[in-house]
This record gives sequence, C-alpha cells and structure tokens, in this order.
Amino acid sequence: MTSLFETQAPRPLADKLRPVSLDVVVGQDHLLGTDRPIGRMVTSGRLSSMILWGPPGTGKTTIARLLAEHTNLHFEPLSAVFSGVADLRKVFEGAKNRRRGGQGTLLFIDEIHRFNRAQQDGFLPYVEDGTVILVGATTENPSFELNAALLSRAQVLVLNRLDDDALESLLLSAEKESGKNIPLLPEARASLRAMADGDGRYLLNMTEEILALDTGPDDTPLSTNDLARVVQQRMPLYDKSQEGHYNLISALHKSLRGSDTDAALYWFARMIAGGEDPNYIARRLVRFAVEDIGLADPNALVQANAAWDAFDRLGSPEGELALVQLVIYLGSAPKSNAAYRAESASKRDAMQTGSLMPPMHILNAPTQMMKDMGYSKDYEYDHDAKDGFSGQNYFPDDMARASYYKPKDVGFEREIKKRLEYWNKLRSEKGGKN
Repeated sequence: MTSLFETQAPRPLADKLRPVSLDVVVGQDHLLGTDRPIGRMVTSGRLSSMILWGPPGTGKTTIARLLAEHTNLHFEPLSAVFSGVADLRKVFEGAKNRRRGGQGTLLFIDEIHRFNRAQQDGFLPYVEDGTVILVGATTENPSFELNAALLSRAQVLVLNRLDDDALESLLLSAEKESGKNIPLLPEARASLRAMADGDGRYLLNMTEEILALDTGPDDTPLSTNDLARVVQQRMPLYDKSQEGHYNLISALHKSLRGSDTDAALYWFARMIAGGEDPNYIARRLVRFAVEDIGLADPNALVQANAAWDAFDRLGSPEGELALVQLVIYLGSAPKSNAAYRAESASKRDAMQTGSLMPPMHILNAPTQMMKDMGYSKDYEYDHDAKDGFSGQNYFPDDMARASYYKPKDVGFEREIKKRLEYWNKLRSEKGGKN
C-alpha cells in the first residue's frame, strides 16, 4: 500500500510517464501489436516465459509489469545484481502458495544474465511446471549469456532502440505532463533526441534537467550549442565503469560511421581525458574497421591493427598519437557494412538449415566405402576447368541458392562487385545453381 508521505514525495519524470497500459508503450509495435508475439499472448490470456533482450531505456521492465497486470498475475520483481539463492527460494515458495490459491506469478528478473549457470538451472523446474512465468530482461546476447536449457523454455524477444518518432512522442508527453514546452530550438530538440541514442529513460532524464533550467523571463529557447553546454554542466563528464563509458564509445563509433572525423576526435579525446583504457578504444576501433568499413577499404583493418600494435609498443601518452591517426583514417575512409550484413544473413540461414548436408560431390572420400556411397563423385576440379571455374553447386541440394554479400558501390568494394558479377555471369552460362 502506498503511504500518504510516499505520494507526496518527488518522482522523476521518467517514472511519472511510465505507461499504464501496453497500447501506450512506444517503439515496440513489432512485439506489442495485436497480431504480434506479446499482443497475441495478452489477447489469449496465456503467457509463456520469455527473455526480453534490448538496449537500456526501451521498456523491458514496463512491459513485464504491464503483462502481469493485463493477465492478473502477481508481479514479483528481482534484480540479478542484488539477489541470490535465498531470494529465489523465497520467491518460489511464495509462488507455490499463490498457485494453491489459484493465482499465478510473473517472476521478472532484471539483468538475468548476471545470474551464474547454476542459478539459471535453478529456475528450470519452476518454469517447467508453471509455478512461475519467467520474464527475464537483458542487454546482453542471450545466446552467449544464458543456459541453453533455459533458452529452450523461454522465447527470446528483441526490443528495438527507440527511433526518432518514438523519442519525439516521449518529448510531447513530457511537455504535457509538465505543462510547458521544452525550451529548445528545433535543431536543438533534434540533437537532444540524437544524444539519447534510442534510450527513452535517458532522454526523459535529460529533458527533466532542461525543464528545470531558468532560461530567462521569456523562456528563451536553447540552441544546439547551448544544449551541449547545459548537458556537459549537468551530466557527469565521464565514468569509465558506468553509463558514461558506453555513451561515449557509442558517440565515437557513430561519429566514425557518419564520417565526421572531427567529432570522432572530440569523443576520443573525451574518453582519454576521462581515464579510459586506450586498449579498450583500440579494440573497438578494430571492430569498427571490419563492421563499418570492411572491404570498402581493406587497408582499414591493417591500419587498425598497426595502430594498436604501435600503442602497445609505445604506451601512454606517446602511443595515443597512433590511435589519433587511426581515428582520422577510419573517419575519412569509405564506409560499408556489406560484410556485417552478409554475416547476419548467413548466420540466420545456417540456424534455419543447420541439418542440411553438403552436396555429395564436394565431400572428401578418404575410404573406399565412402567412394562407393558417392562421396566426391562428379566433383570438378576448378583449376582444370575452362576459366578456372566449374560452376558447380556448393550449397546443400535441398536449399535454394542465396546471396549474402552485396558489396556497395564505394571504395574497393566496387572492384569486388565487378568480380562477383563476373563469376555470377560464368555460373549462369554454365547452368550453375543461381
């Protein structure tokens, strides 16, 4: 029960604007629509255990709480950071008692990836027999952090970062709640949404700070530069072990992706000044070279590894210049995520067709029995074929040919695109599987 004093206590804007029903949760229509996974569960009144995977500030906790309300389940929240085995036992005991009384329990575990493997195994009997409906929330990839046995009993649902329209909807709600307009010029308002980087809670926290400002008797709206100064004054400069760490590396990565070399240099300098480990930055820059540049400039990965090696040899502060040089190179390089997309697409197909055998003609036949079974039969050695190309099929026989890597018309990928078109032309002429 809420006390009189509690109702009079100040509440953060993000808490005041917490949705009271699923239909007003923004940015997650792909899950909450009436014909979507969560929407269908609510309509039928039957929930199954699930893992909500998504970035901070996208509504995981809110969705879990509202699911319990919509289905008349007892809502039992736990944080994996602050809870242990004793807390879990207490929750399961309470759930069993409620079940005997005819009420189910929705157990919400925030940051479920923080529980170790043994603790995760402890959920299984209670999830399996329906004592609890488990809703776990995580910002980490469940396939890496959660037990396979647990994943087999829970549906993984991916929450999206809030897009620009969803963030603007939150700003309008904040203005309605506060009864006044946010004192920002249109371009500054757009910058505020960009700074939130898809995190609704972070956006509302910044908005609350701005609404509390005294911008003069006429509520003079702030420009983009004014906003930058206000945020820097009111937000911590950098905390390399908490949210600032992720905010600034995100700013550096996205500035590089947007080919804004000067902005990237600024965020790099902010991180170094805040005491970030340069080796962490170097590792992220190597990742950027393969994720966002790839084969548009194959030398980007060479430069990234060389810069990291140079820093490793020189140390700080001398070696930081090598990383500065790398930031400039990556920021000015042509960009392509074609390899990254190819990886995602091929992984998806591999998961869906993981039991298909390779065609017999490309299997080795080291024994006579395997030769008799048809292994390696009719294989054509490409080096002996005309144009050094046999045109044979290398996909599984029961799978249609797929095209994963689609190079962009930028940088060196232009040349790769020509090469692929050449091979595809030969394949078509030879009647290969297209």
